[in-house]
Amino acid sequence: MNIYTIYAELAEGVKDKEFVEKITEYFNTLPQLHAFRITRMKLGFRSADLGEWRIDMEFKTMQDLDDAMDRVLYAKDTMQAHIGFAKLVDADSLDHFLYRDWPDEV
Repeated sequence: MNIYTIYAELAEGVKDKEFVEKITEYFNTLPQLHAFRITRMKLGFRSADLGEWRIDMEFKTMQDLDDAMDRVLYAKDTMQAHIGFAKLVDADSLDHFLYRDWPDEV
């Protein structure tokens, strides 16, 4: 499994429930996305300067991840939703990571 992780802070004025609802609605348009999880830092407890919100997206293959990224960036039906995501988070707080199950099959 390939897990694409984003850490972020919400943009000023964005409510927590609105954020989760819009992200969930958006992710439901991505057929390549196997599963996702949205979590929030508990009581601000952290040892690194990471965003309060964590989004994990699971893709079975790297091709699925690549296809989802193409859809996000180039398909007209999801492009507006992606632009909407950018308005929900503070762009300066974004951190992206890609993890894989270990040991993997490759």
